[in-house]
Amino acid sequence: MLLLQVTDTAKKVIDTISKVAQTTPLPDSELRFGDLLIKGGWVMIPIAILAVLGLVIFFERYFTIRKASKDESSLMVQVRSLMIDGKLDSAIAICRNSNSPLGRMLQKGLLRIGRPIKDIEGAIENIGKLEVSKLEKNIAILGIVAGIAPMFGFLGTIAGVIKIFYDISKTDNISMGVISGGLYVKMVTSAAGLLVGIIAYVLYNVLNIMVDKVILKLETDAIEFIDLLEEPSK
Repeated sequence: MLLLQVTDTAKKVIDTISKVAQTTPLPDSELRFGDLLIKGGWVMIPIAILAVLGLVIFFERYFTIRKASKDESSLMVQVRSLMIDGKLDSAIAICRNSNSPLGRMLQKGLLRIGRPIKDIEGAIENIGKLEVSKLEKNIAILGIVAGIAPMFGFLGTIAGVIKIFYDISKTDNISMGVISGGLYVKMVTSAAGLLVGIIAYVLYNVLNIMVDKVILKLETDAIEFIDLLEEPSK
């Protein structure tokens, strides 16, 4: 008889709990992106700085290289026409006003006219190297970002492991609630570091490919210019 009463009471308690659980709204446990970043701890600060630095360098170099890679075929045609007509000063003025790597290379070559071809080639090559170094400015920093960001993520992983063991030692309790804080630090910093590193690596290679195309174009135009200088002697 007593067992039946306990059973009935237990059923009533279970029914009551079920009804309360159905009628009580669940708390909003959605994890926002900003909250997720905060969970990563202090390691997220240098990772964020690296991300901003990488983006700033990429966009600044991208527009600079894109400007340098614009089509200069009209400049070559104008210089060729003026040289054939003997208007050397006008050709130099056009190259100076173009304000482009090719224009500065041609200007240096035009100013050396009258000297041996080897001297003209050397002057153009030196200006070309200088222009390429200007285009490659700060691109190496983007490569450094690509290498350092994952290391900071790994550092965050180590910090997360330390936090897990510290929390366990303080509470003497191995539960998901205790270790979740350290796991957040581990996973968030590792993911953020790898993400920033991958993006920086891709952007680094994109800029290098753009610079290589500019170099190829400058070399082609320089060869065309030297051929133009040698035409009268043929």
